[in-house]
Amino acid sequence: MLQFTPSASADPAALLLVQFLAWVADQPRTYDETMSAWRTSCPRLQVWEDATAEGLVRLEAGVEATQGGTRVALTGAGCSVLAASAEGPVGR
Repeated sequence: MLQFTPSASADPAALLLVQFLAWVADQPRTYDETMSAWRTSCPRLQVWEDATAEGLVRLEAGVEATQGGTRVALTGAGCSVLAASAEGPVGR
């Protein structure tokens, strides 16, 4: 799992991941909205892929049957990473 240390705070990918987690936590987000805002073809900035691979976000099926209506939410691990970033060098 991603650890936030002084050296990690200089890592643009770690900083972008924290920004993504804060964006998800800010208000309810749909899968479509998330993909529209955060999808990238850059292999160095795979925020969505990193967040899902590390178990920091999850998809929650809602009332709508389509994947686009599915809600993106932080997991407990995602909340912990976001909280740690606010307390450590990344959040300052």
